[in-house]
Amino acid sequence: MPRMIVKTLGRVDYLPTLEAMRAFTAARNAPDAGEVPDEIWLCEHPPTFTQGLAGKPEHLLLPGDIPVVPTERGGQVTYHGPGQVTAYPLIDLRRLGIFVKEYVFRLETALIQTLDSYGVTGLRVAGAPGIYVRPAAPGSHAALSGPADPTDAFRGLAKIAALGIKVSRHCTYHGLALNVAMDLEPFHRINPCGYAGLETTSLDKIGVSTDWPTAASRLAERLSAQLTP
Repeated sequence: MPRMIVKTLGRVDYLPTLEAMRAFTAARNAPDAGEVPDEIWLCEHPPTFTQGLAGKPEHLLLPGDIPVVPTERGGQVTYHGPGQVTAYPLIDLRRLGIFVKEYVFRLETALIQTLDSYGVTGLRVAGAPGIYVRPAAPGSHAALSGPADPTDAFRGLAKIAALGIKVSRHCTYHGLALNVAMDLEPFHRINPCGYAGLETTSLDKIGVSTDWPTAASRLAERLSAQLTP
């Protein structure tokens, strides 16, 4: 079984990285490709808004000087920028023996485990992929309970990690983004992930001091454990 390969790309422009993911996925699906090892790419992008396949233009409020890149991933609009660890798992789901729903669950689990390594409790919200925290009590282990407030489904929560994937012939690309230490102002120019008024945060804003290489390494370790057969 080919071993997982982890590549740290550093700060790279979004569009060439997207094109490289597409090319990698197309090549591994070629009839003569053989057993291509899965890879995880870790990177950081300059300020960029990306719009998902079903993205609605009304969720782009005031992009200003930040470019907007349409993509084929799922989900709505999100923001990538300096101080964010973006991870692109390029995984053959057939080899791993799982389907898309389980894949998403494992990505979220890796994020939750990464946050836990910093003493932060990551939370899932039903129907809203990604990971959320309680800014007022980031280490609280109390589970979310009861129905969501119909006037504010994210009351007391802020999104710290976004998720958006694409699967082509059982092979994944696009991925996830963990906010580490970043300027959150651009999130106010959009409805993050299609939710008006959704608060976003990053590790530094909830009292965690870490650097990009450390956060990227921890996330890669957890992703590799979740995505290796």
